[in-house]
Amino acid sequence: MAGVYVHIPFCKQKCHYCNFYSVVSVKYREPFLKALLFEIGQRKSYLNREKINTIYFGGGTPSLLGFEELISIIEKIKNSFHVDTAVEITLEANPDDLNANKLKRLKNETSVNRLSIGIQSFFDDDLHYLNRVHDAHQAYHSIELAKKQGFNNLTIDLIYGIPGLIRKKWIKNLEIFFSFNLPHLSSYSLTVEPKTALLTFIRQGKMENIDENKSIEHFKILMEKTTENGYIHYEISNFAKKGYYSKHNSLYWLGGHYIGFGPSAHSYNGVSRQWNVPNMKQYIEAEKTKKIIFDKEVLSKNQQYNEYVMTSLRTIWGCDPEHIQNVFGKFYEEYFSKIIFPFIEDEKVYRQGNHYFLTNKGKLFADGIASELFMDDE
Repeated sequence: MAGVYVHIPFCKQKCHYCNFYSVVSVKYREPFLKALLFEIGQRKSYLNREKINTIYFGGGTPSLLGFEELISIIEKIKNSFHVDTAVEITLEANPDDLNANKLKRLKNETSVNRLSIGIQSFFDDDLHYLNRVHDAHQAYHSIELAKKQGFNNLTIDLIYGIPGLIRKKWIKNLEIFFSFNLPHLSSYSLTVEPKTALLTFIRQGKMENIDENKSIEHFKILMEKTTENGYIHYEISNFAKKGYYSKHNSLYWLGGHYIGFGPSAHSYNGVSRQWNVPNMKQYIEAEKTKKIIFDKEVLSKNQQYNEYVMTSLRTIWGCDPEHIQNVFGKFYEEYFSKIIFPFIEDEKVYRQGNHYFLTNKGKLFADGIASELFMDDE
């Protein structure tokens, strides 16, 4: 199985914390769509006829697309790739973009069958800190409308570790999520990324910095409350009821192959990664010059091993040393089994059957544990 990611770079305004490539001007909308359709047609051989079981529209703000634009992109993908009849098609959406008529048309006129709504918080002061366009009322209302229009495969995003988000408020955010009985939640710790407005404002003393201890406390609460309410913690930042794991998220963390379209979009075919130029003018120029601009990295054997360790340890499926031996060789399996032992002693990793998994304690240090298990290139 393989996946398609489509990056729609347009936003009404830039969130303070966001470091994804986006533009607030829509003057390039028409040439962008032409360039996007051109790229899809030009790269149809990238996945070697692997069956596509997930199409994901991310951004940016994909919910800013018109219905005809969305339909034309999906049809181009279906005509260019071997797409499963049961393909999961996810559209990221902002609450302020969703109304009853739009959701009805989205449900009835397109093949989008999964919505990911960027709620982030149900409190106005948090949304103001993040510089989100919507308010708390729109957050509630968008979920209610989506459910009413029959979007049963529905997920939302929540951010924790926000300054001002005290323990009581974070628990309330989760309780509101549980009250909607949604099948999926993605939840992320607020991080201060380079080249973001948030970093600039914090340095200038205009905004309060994040507190790592608070983020850790919030993550522990998140794990506890989701488990109590019947959600499976299938990946560090993702929680779902049985049968509702995101196909797209799962594809990434299980090492599946995918192709990304749009400026800054990434692609991976198992042996190399490539990423499109993060520049709108250069991206749309490709439709005229017939030359797509991207950078490419061929992964060494060590890097492929590191990718597997990093992604597998983050998931409910765990890391399999037998797989490491079969794919990379006995030397890699022996190295992994030796280096991981101290983390077992420290109760950050446990072994069940022939697989290794992070404990709840270990999940707090997932990136650090993975990096310790990496094999360095000479």
